[in-house]
Amino acid sequence: MNRGRAPAVARRAGSVVPHEVPMHVRQSLGAYVLGALAPDEDRRVAGHLRTCPDCRAAYLEVAEAPSMLALLSEEDLADGPPDA
Repeated sequence: MNRGRAPAVARRAGSVVPHEVPMHVRQSLGAYVLGALAPDEDRRVAGHLRTCPDCRAAYLEVAEAPSMLALLSEEDLADGPPDA
């Protein structure tokens, strides 16, 4: 699943979840852009991205990775990196 969308506000029981302590999510961004997080973690990351410019900038750097990976074939991956 491509995450080429603006992050949603995290919600719990119909209310916005306050971010009392900064929850930096850079370590979760790869899984987030690939759609591999559990729903509750996905919502937490989305909510944090909405409030943290540093993590949002890091997200924007990797947001297009799924689209780029989709351009590779199995053969491309099996061959390994190109020789320099």
